[in-house]
Amino acid sequence: MNRKLMVVALSILLVGAFACKKKEQQPVPKAPAMPPAMGVLPQEQAAPQGHQMMSGGKLQVVVPANVKGKWSSVKLLIEDREAKKIQEYTVKLNSELKIPGSNLIVTVGEFLPDFIMDGSKITSGSGELNNPAVGIKVADGDKQIFPAPGKQWGWLWSRKELQSAHPFEHPRFNIMMKEPVKK
Repeated sequence: MNRKLMVVALSILLVGAFACKKKEQQPVPKAPAMPPAMGVLPQEQAAPQGHQMMSGGKLQVVVPANVKGKWSSVKLLIEDREAKKIQEYTVKLNSELKIPGSNLIVTVGEFLPDFIMDGSKITSGSGELNNPAVGIKVADGDKQIFPAPGKQWGWLWSRKELQSAHPFEHPRFNIMMKEPVKK
């Protein structure tokens, strides 16, 4: 009887050891780049056919009445990695900025203080600065380089934790939104 008890205890011990070892080897799932609570659909969900997630594509940008006219411009930070300096520019909404010393032209579109994606439209969930974002396009001469050609808008966020989501990428320049400017 003692021997049977010893075999059962040893078996339980071995099964427990293997179960623990197996658990340790399992990879830890990565957190999504942007939590769904931020008004953005999780990346696993497909966008409506013909649309592109987060970069504008054929999605309609709708500025709600309670937001329209409250903001006049945005402050952009342009980092020149070659010159090792960051310059701040205040750019009016729906206007352009030519980056000095380059062929880059930044077109600034609409500003949304509480960016959300709702079905086939991008809009603002409120007039509060909960998730501030501005739509931009960047051209190098006549060629659109951000967002990808054919897409309507790329988006810059002022919240640091979202600035790396779909960022503008260029070997020399970095463009970031610092903050909006009220009318």
